[in-house]
Amino acid sequence: MSESGEISAKAFAARIADRDFALARARLLQVTPEFPAKPTRGDYDFNPEFRPPPGDRKLTPAAVLVPIVARDEPAILFTQRTEHLTRHAGQVSFPGGRMDEGDASPLETALRETHEETGITANHVSILGFMEGYETGTGFAILPVVGALSPGFTLMPNPAEVQHIFEVPLSFLLDPKNRERHAREWQGRKREFYAFNYGPHYIWGATAAILVNFADRLKAL
Repeated sequence: MSESGEISAKAFAARIADRDFALARARLLQVTPEFPAKPTRGDYDFNPEFRPPPGDRKLTPAAVLVPIVARDEPAILFTQRTEHLTRHAGQVSFPGGRMDEGDASPLETALRETHEETGITANHVSILGFMEGYETGTGFAILPVVGALSPGFTLMPNPAEVQHIFEVPLSFLLDPKNRERHAREWQGRKREFYAFNYGPHYIWGATAAILVNFADRLKAL
């Protein structure tokens, strides 16, 4: 760790491999933010001119799990959504989704959705903390929950929602050299966003931005 408190991607990954989660917990929020989350980050960070006026729309509360597989080479687990879904078809996502009426907390939402989508049960997840709420252009207020996955879990993808489950090394995703800034036209407007390319996998939009926000939190506060 440098004098400024920053830690390299490889050094942080090595701590996770040793199941040393102290730094991660120190850099993440340890008290569940107000839910529905009041987003402080979002798709409009790059495109503030497109942000709707306050009060113009009601955001749908949601939560995702940012799952770090704690093995010798730690990795983050992702799902690729099926092509027939109404929203975000074929895109790479974290396990998660909108909050159900029966969910007592965003943590419960993230863990329930993770189990439903991937088959991973809550007993394999050690919660490391929370991040700031994230607003999507599609109208969701997402609360990211960061958790460490103990090896030994069994994957059972839900074929109705998940086409593929894969992992990307944590050190790759935390290295600023691997983040890219892309742009494309959406609803007649050019929008900018973060993206990562890893082999055949293209991680972009809210998922990529949450990864960047996570990497930023690992810097000195």
